Amino acid sequence: MCVVAARQQPAPAARSDTPPSPPFAASFVLGAKLVDLEQAGLQTLALDVNDPTSIRAAVDATIAKAGRIDVLVNNAGVNICGPLMEVPEAELRSVLETNVLGLLAVTQAVFPHMADRRSGRIVNMGSVVGILPTPFAGMYCASKSAVHMLSEVLRMELLPFGIDVVVVQPGGVKSEIAASASQGIERYSQDSSRYKPMYSGIVKRANSSQDNPMPTEDFARELAAQALALDAPRLIRLGTGADTLPQLAELPGPERDALMSAVYDLAKLTP
Repeated sequence: MCVVAARQQPAPAARSDTPPSPPFAASFVLGAKLVDLEQAGLQTLALDVNDPTSIRAAVDATIAKAGRIDVLVNNAGVNICGPLMEVPEAELRSVLETNVLGLLAVTQAVFPHMADRRSGRIVNMGSVVGILPTPFAGMYCASKSAVHMLSEVLRMELLPFGIDVVVVQPGGVKSEIAASASQGIERYSQDSSRYKPMYSGIVKRANSSQDNPMPTEDFARELAAQALALDAPRLIRLGTGADTLPQLAELPGPERDALMSAVYDLAKLTP
């Protein structure tokens, strides 16, 4: 997952005299990921969305070299799977801090530079599970729901400064999110966990996004085409299940609960 400050061709009325510069990518995941981005022709910077010093350094370095930031893609994120009543509090906090507060921190750092130019675009990565609640991913669902709502508010608050906001609600996309979600879930297979009988459902939920996912390259290509268009949509849905899962969210509550409980084995112990 990465946060990207990319070059966008501005509308003629807002065209700047500053010549366009190569795209920058600031990656939340270090090491090989930065290398991959460099090989794709991007200039890279390390960025930890939970570290204010790192955020400030990345933004300052981008402005120093490129002169401006046209597009910010907030894509840094983590997932923790498990029953809310047994997930350690520190892990719950880490999801909110990265997926929500980290997003806002980076956006706040970039905002003055866009506002001064009266031009810019913020692309926030939500999720279809920010619409459809799924068992054993409660904090991730909540964090993405928060991203959706914050994005709607930001769209209104940033419009006076010439900045627009696009929300992306992906379905399943090929990625490493399952590895993130699976960290520590073996604790729920132990006798000490009241959810041991449903452990298979927890494992299934941790890996569900990687069940016939949309290829990463296809997702990135289509996302770039839509999110960087001159007249970008407010909402973009791409990936496996991106159309069908929101429809499930509209089912009557009891039907939706029964369906999700059956899919993720909660029905095994339901009275």
